[in-house]
Amino acid sequence: MPKALQGVDQSNAPYVIVSSDTHAGLFVEDYREYLESALHGEFDEWLVGRHEHRAMVEELNADFVNEWESVNEVGLRGAFDPDVRDKTLDADGVAGEVIFADGDAVTGMEAPPFGAGLQAGMITDPRLAWAGARAHNRWLIEFCATNPPRRAGVGLVPITHGVAEAVKEIQDLGGKPGIKGIMIPTMWHDNASYGHESYDPIWAACAEAGLVVHTHSGEADRDSYNENMAQYMLEVPFWTHRPLWQLLLSGKFDKYPNLRYAPVECGSWWLGDLLFKADAMFGGRNWKVKKMSASTHGLIERLPSEYVGDNVFIGASTMSKVEIRRRYTNGVDALMWGTDYPHPEGSWPHTVERLETDFQQVPVEETRLLLGLNAVRCYNLNLDELTAIAGDIGPTPTDLNQDLDLRTDPNAVREARFWFDDYNIEWPEQ
Repeated sequence: MPKALQGVDQSNAPYVIVSSDTHAGLFVEDYREYLESALHGEFDEWLVGRHEHRAMVEELNADFVNEWESVNEVGLRGAFDPDVRDKTLDADGVAGEVIFADGDAVTGMEAPPFGAGLQAGMITDPRLAWAGARAHNRWLIEFCATNPPRRAGVGLVPITHGVAEAVKEIQDLGGKPGIKGIMIPTMWHDNASYGHESYDPIWAACAEAGLVVHTHSGEADRDSYNENMAQYMLEVPFWTHRPLWQLLLSGKFDKYPNLRYAPVECGSWWLGDLLFKADAMFGGRNWKVKKMSASTHGLIERLPSEYVGDNVFIGASTMSKVEIRRRYTNGVDALMWGTDYPHPEGSWPHTVERLETDFQQVPVEETRLLLGLNAVRCYNLNLDELTAIAGDIGPTPTDLNQDLDLRTDPNAVREARFWFDDYNIEWPEQ
């Protein structure tokens, strides 16, 4: 079993839950004071489009919008009100959180200027990309400072619009209370892909500053879908986790051992199958893969799966029961649960019910990793401070209807990762 399980508390103590995926942001007009005044005119033009977008959403889906905003009126204010936010986290039993931009996923009215959040890759003007990102980052620093032990803010850094500027922004964000990562555009479009050496100063700066690099579900190749949202929904996870393979297979985690990366809100169901194929490519010793060995030899120092739980973590949000069952294949020491608050596709405002049902058949020590300790390790959070918070609001294993005597099978990971036997791959030291 992974070393991360060794010595993990198996008692009925409250869980330290860290949501790996939450969102926050100002109402669009309120970003004005954080934006350079020279851009206020272009900002006003962008605001017109935002309000037109809300009107369109209201027309197409009025019943859902009205119900969502009326029933959850108080909790939704937590997107920008820290006091409301803390009370909402308390009610969910969540001690800490990783905070991304775009607080409103229904009408888009809490988006950073010019769409510099989840849709940053679609911005073509570098001026607007950086202005919107920095406006949000200025606010985020203030917001996280209201309660640094609980907040792990993720700054916006549109790296496709300038490496030097990206490094400067990373250096400015590093060390700020509560700032623990950056989010880069999910897609690089016509720019160099993220495995290209031109981005190396960015990965070096993140490794030095201890900031986790993220891509977050949102952007995809919409132009190819002919307005078919079903195609978009099926493919958007691929675009979100595609940068993982750019970073891993180009050796960035070997070159920068302290670099960490987490794709978020694209599930984890895809991971095990791709690790199987990647491990077989680099470690297989049968005829099926030997013909490729000359092309792959020396690209990376370890098997791809060995980076998962070390350099690579997965913000799987409200992972499904199927994903929880596949935890040994996908990385019980890498998966990070999350609420996606305050987005409707997450667990909030029904987090308690989800927790009480989804983890019943999971040993306590594994549940502690999935619900919080993996995130504590990924983001270097203060476990003592989070434990004190969890002591007042965190659910216990018995609250989650768990059997305290259920233990982890020491061969669980070995058996789940079938490809080591099938492809005669040497089993690594755990």
